[in-house]
Amino acid sequence: MSLVFNQSALARGWKRYYIMHKNRRVASIREDGTCTLYYKSFLPFNLWLEQGTDFETRINNLNNFYYWCASRVLTLDRQYAKEIMNTIGAKQAQTDRDRALIAISYRALSLTDVYWIATENEAVNFEDISLFRHSLSTAFADISLCGKQITAQNAELLANRDAAGDIATNGVAPKAWIRKEGAFYLLKDGDERDVEAELLASKIADCFRVEHVTYSADYFENRKVSKSKLMTSEERSIVSMEFMDVYCANRNKDTQEFVLEKDAYSFYMMNIIDYLTGNADRHWGNWGFFVDNATNKPLKLHPLMDFNKAFTLYETLEGGKCQTVARNMSQKQAAVEAVAKVGLNQTAEIQEDWFADARQYTMFCARLNALKEVE
Repeated sequence: MSLVFNQSALARGWKRYYIMHKNRRVASIREDGTCTLYYKSFLPFNLWLEQGTDFETRINNLNNFYYWCASRVLTLDRQYAKEIMNTIGAKQAQTDRDRALIAISYRALSLTDVYWIATENEAVNFEDISLFRHSLSTAFADISLCGKQITAQNAELLANRDAAGDIATNGVAPKAWIRKEGAFYLLKDGDERDVEAELLASKIADCFRVEHVTYSADYFENRKVSKSKLMTSEERSIVSMEFMDVYCANRNKDTQEFVLEKDAYSFYMMNIIDYLTGNADRHWGNWGFFVDNATNKPLKLHPLMDFNKAFTLYETLEGGKCQTVARNMSQKQAAVEAVAKVGLNQTAEIQEDWFADARQYTMFCARLNALKEVE
């Protein structure tokens, strides 16, 4: 199967697509927007479909379907996004529909969950195409991490799923999934500051009782990168808070209350660690929930991840605006509140020699002492 996507075939139109959760048909949608729901409770968290034949329902179904598909494609602010799109033969889509067609061309596969798209009258099982089961080609990492264009000859050796993992991974920094010794790892570049910030923040998080992704140093094409192990599997998915907010809104639930009900401890520890490390990038796409794939129910917050923008809000004791709460409060205020709720939970000392910048260490100590006063 060639890596080059057949955009002309997609543009001719479609009859019906099935939204699949592993081998379970969750729903189907036709080109006129009518849909059938088979297992409504297994719909993706950010997809809302309704059965009905009136014009408004059908238009909403199509828009929602295109939005869901589009959410499974990298955005153009990702470094090397243009090089990635050029390599796979996809236009640099701007609309949800265009981006949806790109996702559909590789069955909307992702390493974050077990959803995919099937067409009518095909005998394909999830096991045949699952990204969790099939090795990814390291050839695509050259494009995703370094922006290198692949040769036409090498492109013929790749299958759509070789690109799917990288195309479906969001975020601005250059990154690529690789497989080593039977496990998947995410390599992330950017610049030297971002890589070092992620590594240092990970070491600091190690010193507190909080679940977090462990980042270690690695090299790709003689470039230093951070490396982290894949946290998802065929048994457990992740869903971002951006999509959990859609889930809660569709069920008349208050998102903040839902988070605290499910996993207050992890939520408060996230605010503590983000304050201590000056993390400026805890938007609602950078934290979220584990989901049990057997039930499609949210379990608890997944481990803290993505610290490449740590130490960027590090000039003042207050820090920046806390992005995880609905109220207008600083990172310090959110961290102080968190310590009052669950404690500081420090388990080891932070070493001065971990910090290359003495000013960073001074600010870290000031912030840590401010929280110790609350404890």
